[in-house]
Amino acid sequence: MAAKTAPADNLSPDEMESHYFKTNPQPVFLQTHTSVARTFIDRHVEANRRVVLVTSGGTTVPLETQTVRFIDNFSAGTRGATSAEYFLQEGYAVIFLHRQFSLLPYSRHYSHSTNCFLDFMDEAPSQPASSSLSSTIGGQNSEHGPIVVRPEYQDEMRKVLRQYRYAKENHLLLLLPFTTVTDYLYELRTLANLMKPLGANALFYLAAAVSDFFIPRDRMAEHKIQSNEIPAPEQQSVTAAHTAISPDSIYTGFNDPNGPQKQQKKLIVDLDPVPKFLHRLVNGWAPAGSMIVSFKLETDPNLLILKSEQAIQRYSHHLVIGNLLTNRKWEVVFVSRKPDGGMQERWIRIPRPRGSVSGALPGMCAGLEAGLSASAAAAAAAARAEEHSRKEVEIESVIIPELKKMHTAMIEKAKSAHADKA
Repeated sequence: MAAKTAPADNLSPDEMESHYFKTNPQPVFLQTHTSVARTFIDRHVEANRRVVLVTSGGTTVPLETQTVRFIDNFSAGTRGATSAEYFLQEGYAVIFLHRQFSLLPYSRHYSHSTNCFLDFMDEAPSQPASSSLSSTIGGQNSEHGPIVVRPEYQDEMRKVLRQYRYAKENHLLLLLPFTTVTDYLYELRTLANLMKPLGANALFYLAAAVSDFFIPRDRMAEHKIQSNEIPAPEQQSVTAAHTAISPDSIYTGFNDPNGPQKQQKKLIVDLDPVPKFLHRLVNGWAPAGSMIVSFKLETDPNLLILKSEQAIQRYSHHLVIGNLLTNRKWEVVFVSRKPDGGMQERWIRIPRPRGSVSGALPGMCAGLEAGLSASAAAAAAAARAEEHSRKEVEIESVIIPELKKMHTAMIEKAKSAHADKA
């Protein structure tokens, strides 16, 4: 275990920032991400295009330096991936800072864990070779048919594919992954500073579920935390004697400064609060005049407005979008300040589909159809395709245009202020 550094209690925001980034090493891929992000941002500064940084997915909290165990949360990145698509539709370029392996824009339609991508595809009949001397056509085996999208999904998949290709070919979407909460904070700070040339054309849409607690680097175990099932030193082989671990040196996740570590079946993890850098985003990292939007997820309806208002007061963000865990796909509340400084709230709701199951996609039905006759299976597939074609309204399709209106108002206000100074 490394020696402890000075605690970060009672530090100023600048000192807290310096302490955190000094004692927690930067991710190995930060320089690469910085280079590609700078090129991406410069392109859109030149085009006078709005750029939104969308953060998405959860953050892990490692328990060891060589991480085997970590703390995580439930977020799959649905809100962020969905919102990114609607931002692109509204003319924004999108930097998508996402938890590695969480949902991505466009591919989210087919990669959700409850939906098997293979259910969208079929093998078409094979085509006879034009020459009996060759068993291949165009380098492919003519004895096998090409892989095709099933007819009932052609229109929807074509639409998604075209949108993805347009964003990719026009350099409108940049995907940057992170894993840990420290990765996330390094990336957020770096990207915010890179976006300064955008000025009021920058928007921050902080949809990532960021961990509130972590283990500081100086208190983190280097190797995998062991249970008390390690053989006693005298039971270990002679050949391994030189690597024997003393029971008193085994780390169990709890540091007792007054005595040796004790083996026990319980794992007690002592977590520190993650420093609150969201205020620093407003007063230091982000471009002057940019719009900052954050989220507040609660499970208690009685706390939702209160906690959202507290977040506005604490972090000085322009908008907090509050949502409850149970109905976040159909209802959110915009909490912001009035021109006189007071708080205001505005609810956005969409109809909740009757009898719907979140994530109920074709792959969920495959097992049920296995025991059906061919005609019954075909009828079930047709009904499923018809249901799939009636695409549900996504609440992000309402949220993002409303945010664009607010962002436009901020940009116009910034232009007026600049004109007045001139």
